[in-house]
Amino acid sequence: MTDLTSAIAGYWDAAARTFDDEPDHGLRAEHTRAGWDRLLRAWAPSGPADVLDAGCGTGSLSVLLAAAGHRVTGVDLAPQMIEQARTKMAAAGLAGRFLVGVASVPPTGGERFDLLLCWHLVWTLPDPHAALREWVARLRPHGRLVMVEGRWGESGPPYAMEGETLPWSGGVRAADLVATVRPLVTDLRVEPLSADPDLWGGPVSDERYALIARI
Repeated sequence: MTDLTSAIAGYWDAAARTFDDEPDHGLRAEHTRAGWDRLLRAWAPSGPADVLDAGCGTGSLSVLLAAAGHRVTGVDLAPQMIEQARTKMAAAGLAGRFLVGVASVPPTGGERFDLLLCWHLVWTLPDPHAALREWVARLRPHGRLVMVEGRWGESGPPYAMEGETLPWSGGVRAADLVATVRPLVTDLRVEPLSADPDLWGGPVSDERYALIARI
């Protein structure tokens, strides 16, 4: 594990205890939870699918996908996040698999998935372009890549200030992500999400969106 990887894991481990206090992290409000449930059901395959939740955090979206009947594997670098995800899934009476590992190179061996989901993740990655290539390679033919992303500011997490560069620190604009993903997939679309305050626990003024692609 590199020094940067260790710093990233430590930062998110420390954040795990209060992570779900954010409305769009914990999904504790019914209208916020319902909003994300509606979107995930629209983006995911209609039948039971194998889903990889890359950078799953405390597992809130993994639980929604499992409740919709999908077979979910969640990966996160922070052990404390994974512990909470396992607890949350068990409390919901649902089955899911959670692994500690680098989300950009998920520790799932040669497994392939029907859907790969990542939520506000690429801004934390030292090499998001390599991660995107890796994620597309983990999908089955006609698989889907769903990325919930945005551009919310110039500053990055503290570990980005220790002589390391995070290319998309502060988020990535939809146009830039589209330009990066388009050569890797057969088709894609972008759904703006900023205008729906239910998803975020209140109004937001920055750019937030979902990129949905097929290989």
